[in-house]
Amino acid sequence: MAIQSTYSPIDGRLVVERELADGSRISRAISLARNAQKSWKQVPLADRIAICQAFADRMLSRKQSLGEEITVQMGRPIRYTPNEIVGMADRTRVMCELSRSVLANVELPPLDGFLRFIKREPVGIVFAIVPWNYPYLTAVNTVIPALLAGNAVVLKHSPQTPLCGERIQEALLEAGLPEGVFQVLHLSVEDTEAILRSSEVDFVAFTGSVAVGHSIQRTVSDRFVGVGLELGGKDPAYVRADADLGFAAENLVDGACFNSGQSCCAIERIYVDEKVFDEFVERAVAVTNQYQLGDPTNPSVTLGPMVRASSADFVRGQISDAVQAGASTLIEESAFPASTVGTPYLAPQLLVNVNHSMSLMRDESFGPVVGIMKVKSDAEAIALMNDSAFGLTASIWTRDLDASISIGDQIQAGTIFMNRCDYLDPMLPWVGVKDSGRGCTLSQFGFDQLTRPKGYHLRK
Repeated sequence: MAIQSTYSPIDGRLVVERELADGSRISRAISLARNAQKSWKQVPLADRIAICQAFADRMLSRKQSLGEEITVQMGRPIRYTPNEIVGMADRTRVMCELSRSVLANVELPPLDGFLRFIKREPVGIVFAIVPWNYPYLTAVNTVIPALLAGNAVVLKHSPQTPLCGERIQEALLEAGLPEGVFQVLHLSVEDTEAILRSSEVDFVAFTGSVAVGHSIQRTVSDRFVGVGLELGGKDPAYVRADADLGFAAENLVDGACFNSGQSCCAIERIYVDEKVFDEFVERAVAVTNQYQLGDPTNPSVTLGPMVRASSADFVRGQISDAVQAGASTLIEESAFPASTVGTPYLAPQLLVNVNHSMSLMRDESFGPVVGIMKVKSDAEAIALMNDSAFGLTASIWTRDLDASISIGDQIQAGTIFMNRCDYLDPMLPWVGVKDSGRGCTLSQFGFDQLTRPKGYHLRK
């Protein structure tokens, strides 16, 4: 019997242990999902919507306890974690409302003697693999639209946050979802790969690292199966000379440090017009020094540990390498006494005198660190923002709406922000380009990969 153990980054204590599903358990789950899906897709859309909305209500009623579980499992401060449940409920409701029109039949122009229309057919069984950094928000992006569309879902949650998958299943069953339509499996890497190869799975949705995304793509390469990949980012920001510098500094530091920087759309590179560079940096330093690093169960703490010590040490290595190559750090680590080498606790850090030869400006950090570069023009900023293997989001800080649209048209990214960052609007598509992945979640387009068009051409 293989056991999966989850340890808290707060103090290393054991949080929970779960038995990994064996081959027979997996086979039963897939069989149950297949049979349940045949009936579920026949359930009227209005009833499916009602169940998903009831699910959101049940999750919201438990937001405090669920937030506490998130904090213990992955380390985000308790002052923030209940808000993830609020966000999950909001996204659920948006997708429910969108489904009313998106999943309706597409009526075609009349043709004498014929009835023609298009239905959206569910793909079948969706295998969702979701991460720990936003354990509910990343799950809801796939789970809810998949269920609304009439699919069954088998969820593998991160071994760092196994309770989150279980809580989703509990709330869905309480909301009236038929047994087998949504199931959680705790899986080994080998059994995960076996499911990916299985002809019983009709779509794979993965959120996580670029390396694992490539591995999944290779694993399914001999199957005609849809795969959605939400991968990493090295998201840039450009602060123009006309920006509100105080507002930009406050929001960009938050975009870099919230959740200890452990977000695919965190701000990891900042380019600032040379005319306002010094003032922006001064303001950003002041904001960063206001953070309180420590035990995330303390309501006054604003920056918790990273998920594991090795992740924090990776960021420390990036910082050290950048400094050796000529960069300068702006934050005194001694001002954050909890920050200790060999632990998950890492002080936030801003660096200047950086360039794109440094790993800090090229490779995903996934930590509370950001490099800041001086630029002379929009053209230089655009070139630097595009000089990356990633393309998830990019933000422009300016008072000029037309300029932000023009610049955005030239940036290789799935989402363009103006005076905002590190945010998902469920009405907009969440798309990555280059190594940030492929496919789309959220918005009306999020249903496309979870359904297939089925044409009806009927002679009267």
